[in-house]
Amino acid sequence: MRSRRGQGEQLRREILAGVQHLLAEWGGADKLTMRAVAKEVGISAPSIYLHFTDKTELVWAALADKYGELVAQMAAAESDTDGDARRRLHAQGRAYCRFAMRNPGHYRLMFEVHQPKVEASRISAHPARHVSASLRGGFAQCQDAGYALSMPVAQAAQTLWAGLHGTVALHHSLFHDEASESLTLLLSDGLVDSLVASTPGANPPFATVSGETDASRRIQSILSGSPLKDGQ
Repeated sequence: MRSRRGQGEQLRREILAGVQHLLAEWGGADKLTMRAVAKEVGISAPSIYLHFTDKTELVWAALADKYGELVAQMAAAESDTDGDARRRLHAQGRAYCRFAMRNPGHYRLMFEVHQPKVEASRISAHPARHVSASLRGGFAQCQDAGYALSMPVAQAAQTLWAGLHGTVALHHSLFHDEASESLTLLLSDGLVDSLVASTPGANPPFATVSGETDASRRIQSILSGSPLKDGQ
């Protein structure tokens, strides 16, 4: 018997909502199984496989809209900013922090719960790739505008992302009020300032790197789905 039109889409949404609830309740995907999700939604486990091939795809799909919201807010902040590429990158960093501070539950699901372990070749398909792509685009624009970077674009983007995450994680875990929100945004600006020269042109206030570094090569290999092994 075929499903009524729209029933399949509705069931998919219910499955994803069930996954989000279990991830939030359990704090990770370690105990998550197709059987547990089926029980949460009130369906049979085989029904889930009509929509998702495995647990990894299921979890990533459940969180994809959250990453999409974050990237959309980063893009909106960038486009709404008058000024050059460096200021637009500042706006992206601030938008990232604001999203995390205003949506702590969503942010924890996205970046603080344990997600399924996958082979290295699959990690480049994680929905968080759009966050790093947005930051890489921001650094590339700075470079094209003549701003020197303290490290290659891919490494700079990953470094900024890690710094932003650490900053908002401290905000979430140690203290959170209007004063700490303001400080978080200032720290975000400082992270960008440590990676992008203050003015375009030669003689930046820090040592620059020509070509690729070991870290940037490893980041690029992960993005391409072919991670390097130790010693490469």
